[in-house]
Amino acid sequence: MNTLALIRQRFADGLAKLGVSPADVPPLVDMVLPSQDAKFGDYQANCAMPLGKKLGKSPREVAAQLVAGLKLDDLCQPLEVAGPGFINLRLRDDWLIKQLAATSAEVERNGALPAPIPRTFVIDYSSPNVAKPMHVGHIRSTVIGDALYRILSFLGHQAISDNHLGDWGTQFGMIIYGYKHFAREQAIEQQPVEELSRVYKLVNSLVEYHDGRNETIPALKKQIAEAEARLAELQNIAAPPDPKEAKKLAKRLQQAETSLAEKQSELEALQSKLAAVELDEKLGPLLAQHADVGRAVLNETAKLHGGDATNLELWRRFLPPCLAEIEATYQRLGVRFDHTLGESFYHDRLQGVVASLVDQRLARTSEGAVCVFIEGQESPMIVQKQDGAFLYATTDLATIQYRMETWQPDAILYVVDHRQSLHFEQLFATAKQWGFADVELQHVAFGTVLGEDGRPYKTRTGSAIGLAGLLDEAVERAYAVVCQNDDARPAPLLSHDERLQASERIGIGAIKYADLAHNRTSDYVFSYDKMLAMTGNTAAYMQYSYARVRSIFEKGDVNIDALRERATGSESALKLTTPQERALGVALLQFAEALDRVAADYRPNHLTAYLFELASRYSEFFEHCPVLKAENSELRTSRLLLCDLTARTLRTGLNLLGIETVERM
Repeated sequence: MNTLALIRQRFADGLAKLGVSPADVPPLVDMVLPSQDAKFGDYQANCAMPLGKKLGKSPREVAAQLVAGLKLDDLCQPLEVAGPGFINLRLRDDWLIKQLAATSAEVERNGALPAPIPRTFVIDYSSPNVAKPMHVGHIRSTVIGDALYRILSFLGHQAISDNHLGDWGTQFGMIIYGYKHFAREQAIEQQPVEELSRVYKLVNSLVEYHDGRNETIPALKKQIAEAEARLAELQNIAAPPDPKEAKKLAKRLQQAETSLAEKQSELEALQSKLAAVELDEKLGPLLAQHADVGRAVLNETAKLHGGDATNLELWRRFLPPCLAEIEATYQRLGVRFDHTLGESFYHDRLQGVVASLVDQRLARTSEGAVCVFIEGQESPMIVQKQDGAFLYATTDLATIQYRMETWQPDAILYVVDHRQSLHFEQLFATAKQWGFADVELQHVAFGTVLGEDGRPYKTRTGSAIGLAGLLDEAVERAYAVVCQNDDARPAPLLSHDERLQASERIGIGAIKYADLAHNRTSDYVFSYDKMLAMTGNTAAYMQYSYARVRSIFEKGDVNIDALRERATGSESALKLTTPQERALGVALLQFAEALDRVAADYRPNHLTAYLFELASRYSEFFEHCPVLKAENSELRTSRLLLCDLTARTLRTGLNLLGIETVERM
C-alpha cells in the first residue's frame, strides 16, 4: 500500500469540503510529504499555507478547519497543527502493525501494489554504435533505462525495452573504407572486433583532421575576426555619463573579450591537435594519400544504403561479431532487451516518411534539403539532405511510426544524453504535428560522467574509456576489498569461488548504483574509491546491509518460511516496542512511495535514497534492539519478522536497480 497516496487522497477530499479546487493550491504531491524530522510526525502537510489569502483567514485557521473535516482517524493519531499552519501526521501503531503484517505475507511485492491504471511504455536506451566498442558514455543510458524498465514492469505497467542500435550510418561507411584501405585480413579473421575498431579509429582520425583543417579552422578564424571587430567597436564607444549605462558597457566589453579569448583558445587547441596528427608516425604519412577521405566515407555509406552488393556483404560480415561483443557486455551487466531494432531495420521506411511529411505540408525543400520548420526554433529539422541522404531525425520519425503501429504505447521514453535536447524538442514537435499527439514522448535526459579533474571521464590520450575495462577494474578493486575484509576475520567465511562471485556483484553493482544514486540530470564524478566505500549511500553498503540481516537468520538457524507462516494473518506476531522498531516499520511501508516517485518523473535516485534511508533505520534498530537475544520469544519473533521484511525490501529494491545481492561479505 502507498500510505502517502492514501493520505493525499484524504486531503483532497478534505479540501473539497472547504470548497477548494485542485487549481486553488499547488499539487498535493508537493504539499503533503514524508516528514524530514521524526519529531514532526511521519508525514507533514503545508497545503493550508497558500490558502490563507484566498479564504480570508490565517493559514493556521485554515489548517484547523481542514483538520476538523479530515477523515484520517482510522490510520493516524489525532492531527497536530504546528507553527504558522503546518499539519503533522503520525500513523497509528495498530494500523502500522496491520499493514506490516499484510506486507510480510506479500513475499514478492513487499507492499507495493500494481498500478491501478497500467500503461504501455516503450523505453529506448543504451543504443550504442555497433562499429565502436561500448565506452563509459554508454553506462548512464544503459543502467538508467534498465532500472526504469524493471521498476515500471514491477509496478504492473507493460514496459517494452528497445535497443535502437546504430548499425547503419556513417560509422559503417568508415569501417568499410577502413577495411578496403587499411585492414589486415588475418586480424579480421582472428580478432574481428579489435581490428574493425582499429581501422574505424584510424579513418575517424583522418576524417577529423581534414574536417578540422578544411572546415573548422576557417570557420573559427572567421568567428575570431568577427569577435575582434565587435570588441573594437565596443572599445571605440565613449564611456556613458550614466553609471548604470557605463556598467552595462563594461559588462558587454568583458563578455566580448571573454568570447574572443575562448575562440582563440579553441583555435590554438585545434591547431595543436592537428599538428600532432601531422607528426604522428602512423597517421602523418596517410594524410596526403587520403585527403578526400570524408567524401569517400560518405560515398561508401551511400553505396551501402543503396544496396551495393560488395558493401552489403561486408556489412553482413562485420555486424555479427560486433553484436556479439556488445551482447557480452550486456550479459555481464545483467541487462536484456525485448527488442533490438537498429537503424537498418527502418531504412525501407525513410522515403515514405519524407513523402508523408511533404504531403502534409509539414516539410518543404530549402536550399536543396527537405526540412521541417518548427515554430520557435531558429534552425529547421532536416529530414533529407541535398544529396538524398537521410538523417537521424528521419530514422527517429520512422521509429515512432513503427512503435505506434506495433505496440500502441501510452509513452515512449528516450534515455539519452542531455546534449541531444534540441534534437528531441524538434523530433517531438514534428511527431505531434505528424499525427502522434496522443502519446507521451519524453526525453529522459542525463548528465555527464566526469573524471576527478571535473572534465568528461576519458583516458590520458583523450579517448573515451572502454566499458569492459571499466567493469574489469571495478571487479578487481572489489575483489581486493572482499579479500581484505574476509581475511581480517578470525576464520575467513568465503571460499575462493564465493569471493569471485561477491566481487563481480559488488564491483558491477558499485558502478550501477553510483550512477543511479545521482539525480540523472546532474553530472557526477567517477571515483572507484567512493563507489566501493562500505559506508554512505553506496551499493557496497546496501549489499553489506542485506548480508548483515541475512547473517542473523544463519546464525540463529531460523526457518524463514516457518517464521513467515506464523506471521501470516496474525498481527499479534509483530510488536513495535521501541522508537527504533517503529521508525524501521514506517520506513518499510514507504517502499511503494519510493517506486511511485520514480515512475512519476523517471528518476531512479528516489529509490536509492529510499534504500539508504531504510538501511540507516535498520542500522539504528540493530544497534538498539537485540534480535536473537531479545527479552522473550514473542519479541524475538517480531524482530526477526522486521529483519526479514528489511532483507526482502533491500533485495527487491536493489534488483529493481539491476544490482545483485550477496548472502555473505
